[in-house]
Amino acid sequence: MSYPNTLIFVDLSAEDPAAAGDFYAAVFGWENDPRPYGVYHRMVPGGNALNPDGTPSQIGNFHIGIHKSGNARPHPEPDGVGPRETTTDFRKPRIWVLISADDTPERILSAAEERGATILWRNHYWKEFNGFNHAFQDPWGNEIVLWGKAGPDPVIPNNYTRE
Repeated sequence: MSYPNTLIFVDLSAEDPAAAGDFYAAVFGWENDPRPYGVYHRMVPGGNALNPDGTPSQIGNFHIGIHKSGNARPHPEPDGVGPRETTTDFRKPRIWVLISADDTPERILSAAEERGATILWRNHYWKEFNGFNHAFQDPWGNEIVLWGKAGPDPVIPNNYTRE
């Protein structure tokens, strides 16, 4: 194989993709692109990944899809396949979001909580990847981990847990 298979998309599941699209637009400022409305919503973060000097690179940011849990499309059968409900009781894939330099985890967590999210944790430092992280579960059970770059010689606040 001369070129690896490429990840192009990750989907979240929600009973109401339109409401989930509105949630992520408000929390992260992403464009909510219904394709079609209420069935599948493509969340477009916009812009490109940044180079180390802060200028835009040629790499476009990944998009996230939100599919209707009652009938995830595409599928060859008109009725799709089960399960048809989301759950908050079992482990799901986690989505990691890099906190923009002009945003804060406090603002993001507050906006998420105001819209029905559950805060899972705040203020944790993970040395292995040198980052500050926080997490919430959206109203549909999807787990979102916020990631902040700690930079060289990070100063870890006293109220942060560490690993």
